[in-house]
Amino acid sequence: MNLKPLGDRAIVKALPKEETTKSGIILPETVNNESRLEGEIIALGKGEKISKLNLAIGQKVVFSQYGGSEIKIDGQEYKILNHDDLLAVVE
Repeated sequence: MNLKPLGDRAIVKALPKEETTKSGIILPETVNNESRLEGEIIALGKGEKISKLNLAIGQKVVFSQYGGSEIKIDGQEYKILNHDDLLAVVE
């Protein structure tokens, strides 16, 4: 990808939404229409604040629902998030 975040920002690719629960219940689209709040880090900026978070490309993170900006490149949707919008690392 030729998109590089500036400063304390990260580019995250949202993970696909779950269509069934762990118990096998299929979720209708009306329940599943909210955006996914979990994604994979694709690129990191070189800002001081984001460097302190010790993140790495490929890590899965949880981000805030209304944070960041959405962008679509080559048919794939990404979010450009500020360091404050990254809430947790999924291990």
